[in-house]
Amino acid sequence: MGAVAELIKSRLETAFAPERLEVVDDSDRHAGHAGASESGESHFNVVIVSSAFQGVGRVDRQRRVNKALAEAFAGGLHALSIKALAPGEE
Repeated sequence: MGAVAELIKSRLETAFAPERLEVVDDSDRHAGHAGASESGESHFNVVIVSSAFQGVGRVDRQRRVNKALAEAFAGGLHALSIKALAPGEE
């Protein structure tokens, strides 16, 4: 796992204490696209299951995840696909 992936994982674990967290680097599928870095680690898919999302709407969940990852976005993260769920929603 690269430095950006580790940063994403660390920030999400701290912010949401997830029951499940998957961080997948999908950068190779975006090579040559706008925002893609030659070094990789620019595009990620995240699945996070946390009780912190209980009773929270989909858009607000996305906003909370993006806020928790502000440092990663400032450091080169370009795109993030987020599937944020409360326990039992899978």
